[in-house]
Amino acid sequence: MSTNLVEAVQGLQANVERALVGKPDVVRLSIVALLARGHLLIEDVPGVGKTTLAQALARSLGLQFQRIQFTSDLLPSDILGVSIFNPKETEFEFKPGPIFANIILADEINRTTPKTQSSLLEAMNEAQVSLDHHTYRLPRPFMVLATQNPLEYQGTHPLPESQMDRFLLRIRIGYPDEAHEREILRGAGAAALERLEPVLSGEAVLEIQAQVETVKVEESLLGYVMAIVQATRIHSGLALGVSPRGSLSLVRAAQALALTERRQYCIPDDIKQLAVPALAHRVILRGRWDPAGDRTDDPEEVIREILQEIPVPR
Repeated sequence: MSTNLVEAVQGLQANVERALVGKPDVVRLSIVALLARGHLLIEDVPGVGKTTLAQALARSLGLQFQRIQFTSDLLPSDILGVSIFNPKETEFEFKPGPIFANIILADEINRTTPKTQSSLLEAMNEAQVSLDHHTYRLPRPFMVLATQNPLEYQGTHPLPESQMDRFLLRIRIGYPDEAHEREILRGAGAAALERLEPVLSGEAVLEIQAQVETVKVEESLLGYVMAIVQATRIHSGLALGVSPRGSLSLVRAAQALALTERRQYCIPDDIKQLAVPALAHRVILRGRWDPAGDRTDDPEEVIREILQEIPVPR
């Protein structure tokens, strides 16, 4: 990757960090998802910056942005668009919905019905929408950033496995430490969000995305990924392991991470760093109990256990 593009990626990270204070690792993962042509699920409690992260990333790119507030009465046509009869032309005209933008913020995605959630599947997987026997391509680059609250379940519809599998990464932001929270109380973050200017164009994003595919992944690393994925499929605590789409997503994310660190090759640490955000949301627990007899529901912990058991290639 050229020096200019490397500097552009670093500038994108710095720009987003102005709005999301004290969370450089979270910002980096969101950029990894973008460069790997993936989608991002931001899952955390209210008020920690889920929407701020999505808006900051969108504002830092010179691209079309749409925010969709998901509610129980939202219909697929409210997202995808609708065909309306034009009496002048005596034919139906397609009126595109908000999905026809580069960066989509799907806010509180688990508050809408499964039917409306499923309307995103084709868009997320193939960057296109099929309606009334016609297929409409979405603009490129295209990325969905979805947010949801994992604790408040009243009036929500959990995302089905097929929908979860479309997200390249699932991340959690977490509370800021004391020093950074003091900065936020003094006005850092919110004011910066309003002043953010684009630092990376759509053409540059597409160029970097193409460069990601050229990052070398040794056969030993592919074997490492396969060992991790296979372990999820036979793990006694998991009812559903990682799909082939999941293993491919882990490799693509590792390639993007390597590129952000100015490398044209992947290393084992890339895989280890991304295994939890790339795989944990793709597995289903069978139901586990800790030694004290309490049930534990933490797929991330299962992935960490597997990483400790699988030998790292040398």
